[in-house]
Amino acid sequence: MSLKAYNPAWAYQEAMQQAAARWHRRGLLTAEQHQAIRARYPLEFYRPGLFLRIGLFLFTCIGVAGAAGFLALILSDVVSSSFLKVLAFLCAAGSLAVLEMSIRGSRIYHAGADNALLYCCLGWVTVLFTGVVYDVIPVASRHYESLGNPYLQLALGPLFVVFLVATIRYADRLVAAATYLLLLLLVVNAALQVPYGQALLPFVLMLVAVGAYWLVRQLHKRPDYLYYRSCLTLLEVLVLLTFYAAGNYYVVREANAMLSGAFTSTQIPLAPVFYALTAGIPLYYIVTGLRRPSRIWLLTGLLTAVCSVATLRYYRSLLPPEIAAVLAGVVLLAVAAWAARYLRPERHGLTSLPDDEQPPHFNLESLVVAQTAVVPQAPQPGFEFGGGQFGGGGAESTY
Repeated sequence: MSLKAYNPAWAYQEAMQQAAARWHRRGLLTAEQHQAIRARYPLEFYRPGLFLRIGLFLFTCIGVAGAAGFLALILSDVVSSSFLKVLAFLCAAGSLAVLEMSIRGSRIYHAGADNALLYCCLGWVTVLFTGVVYDVIPVASRHYESLGNPYLQLALGPLFVVFLVATIRYADRLVAAATYLLLLLLVVNAALQVPYGQALLPFVLMLVAVGAYWLVRQLHKRPDYLYYRSCLTLLEVLVLLTFYAAGNYYVVREANAMLSGAFTSTQIPLAPVFYALTAGIPLYYIVTGLRRPSRIWLLTGLLTAVCSVATLRYYRSLLPPEIAAVLAGVVLLAVAAWAARYLRPERHGLTSLPDDEQPPHFNLESLVVAQTAVVPQAPQPGFEFGGGQFGGGGAESTY
């Protein structure tokens, strides 16, 4: 049995058609070459438009809810203590069975219905594990709202494994994000069990983010990268945001007050360090995004820069809010207008033009496609190969 629920060739076919359409819009491929690539890599799966996918998602969720209600009526005679767990198990198993049959029978690929079935299945699994752990732990420790509860790992650990397996099999972005969130919760819960864990928690999370980013970059090199491309892209963004949030002064100060049970936050140790991280990390992201160049790093840097300004403004207010907002808007508009004009046309390897409006220029990748994806032509009279096939294998010495 394959670890992947969908055919990996579908992701490759979709990526080839997207790349061919982009190169055709930029003038790197002729219409004939574009059609040849579309014929060579046909889409062998079903995925409707966005609004129809949303409709299928909603109708599938309604169907699962109706099936769960019908099962609840049938199981009404079950003992109340195990009613919810039995219902959750049956709904999760039914959702998983329908999901697998739909993928094989209808050849759907992130079409809305399969996403809904996957989310419903994982939701019922979460209810099942939560109910089981709730019955196992002592009554005095049943306060799940505390991240320092040592029994919380009994639920987070199995859920992390289940979500990780679901991510590997179905390559769903939201499931991958939930898996990463469960990993962070496990790390936080483990850090709060040791002395000085709360004080070292920001640095621990930053180290986890660095390790997760290294792992994501390594996964980019795998042959099945296209199958997990959307998941890895989202995870890269989440890792960068985690590294920033772990060093953000506002997040550290307020989270420290929450974990300590204080009603108001107070000054934290090493405050200058976190002020420096709040101001420096966005600048590092922006510079890295411009040097690579990387749209993910650049946009994340701009987003975190806004958060840093809001953080510093929250604790160090120099102007009234309305005046500060107007001045900030004027400065940002001026900088954006200057950058848009300065980077049109391309300067220093950067440009403000969209991909489709850039001047056509060939690179190695597009040149290879342009040379290999040529529509076959009928042989001209008087010019025939003597038995050779594509590439010249087996050709004789005469024409």
